[in-house]
Amino acid sequence: MTQVRDAETEACAHGHAAEGAYDQTPRTTATRYQSRVGYDRAAVHAVLDEALVCHLAFVLDGAPVALPTVHARLGDRLYVHGSSGGRFASLDGRPVGVTVTLFDALVLARSWMHHSMAFRSVVVHGTARVVADPTERLDAMRALIDHIAPGRTAESREPTRKELAQTAILALDLEQVSLKTRGDQVADDEGDLALPYWAGAIPLAITAGAAKPAPDLLDGIAAPEYARHYTRSGACGYAY
Repeated sequence: MTQVRDAETEACAHGHAAEGAYDQTPRTTATRYQSRVGYDRAAVHAVLDEALVCHLAFVLDGAPVALPTVHARLGDRLYVHGSSGGRFASLDGRPVGVTVTLFDALVLARSWMHHSMAFRSVVVHGTARVVADPTERLDAMRALIDHIAPGRTAESREPTRKELAQTAILALDLEQVSLKTRGDQVADDEGDLALPYWAGAIPLAITAGAAKPAPDLLDGIAAPEYARHYTRSGACGYAY
């Protein structure tokens, strides 16, 4: 496993350079495998910037809810996309959790017990804020689109007032944050090493296929570079 770089190394090219580490708090302190946990700011940013999907968790009517959605980071603030007609709009001032996970390999051991995955994951705790300021809303939406495909906002139209009204964006300050990673090493018991079973790792990565133009695309519009050669894995130099 490539060691996660420290904060002196540049952060993701489409993010912001980051230094230092997030404070360790009781909430961000792991109860198991503490050696896998870190708080390096640049490494946290790199995982958030590479991942396409996050899960937002909260309590609604006394029951836990976890919803998949898309996110984007601007500095030390995370923006999460939702609908104004859904549950997100009711989360202003409420405690929430956000998780992001990148899977880098399947780890196949000789015993059932020691099968695992190589991964990088970030957990964020905090208080949600529904973004109401028009300028911040537009900046957040721009970040969300460019997070999916850097440069895309310059080649697509901005949202209308109606579309903005249909969109809810939550802001969550990155204060209580932790990063957990596991490499692709097989951790079999010494007594199992002589067993006649294959053991090792199967690397995983997001691989984009050929860009498919919309059937109603106007003649003469070529696919942009980011569509023809789309990639995410390793874009920030923190890849597994």
